[in-house]
Amino acid sequence: MTASEDEQPQEKSEEDTNLKEETKSEETVVKSKPKKGKGKHGKKKSYQVDETNLRVTLPYKPKGEMFAVAETFQGGSRLQLICEDGERRMGRIPGKLRRRMWVRENDLLIVVPWSFQDSKADVKFRYTPTQTSNLKRSGKIPEILDIY
Repeated sequence: MTASEDEQPQEKSEEDTNLKEETKSEETVVKSKPKKGKGKHGKKKSYQVDETNLRVTLPYKPKGEMFAVAETFQGGSRLQLICEDGERRMGRIPGKLRRRMWVRENDLLIVVPWSFQDSKADVKFRYTPTQTSNLKRSGKIPEILDIY
């Protein structure tokens, strides 16, 4: 009986090695599949954007930033703003943002009131219409500015 017992473990170990070799060969087959759906330069192109998880900058309250709406233009990169605290301020687009930021009437903005003259403010950021509608849907825009 000892001879038959010795043969059984050897058969099991041979089967185990055969199974290991089969799984290794299957793994290499799985890894060697060609990738599909790549563009000209080997990058996947994705055209759909999930709008529910878009990140948007919000006003940083400790620095005094707040929401505002552009009411009218005064010329010379100046505009009349309605701020979230209920005040009307003269807004100014700083020099480094003048050519980069095109503001239209009724655009939602982030502004910072001047510390030494509260009736004026600098424009920091402009929201696109899509970003504005997402903020409105999530309830981030104050009711004073709720013109959308």
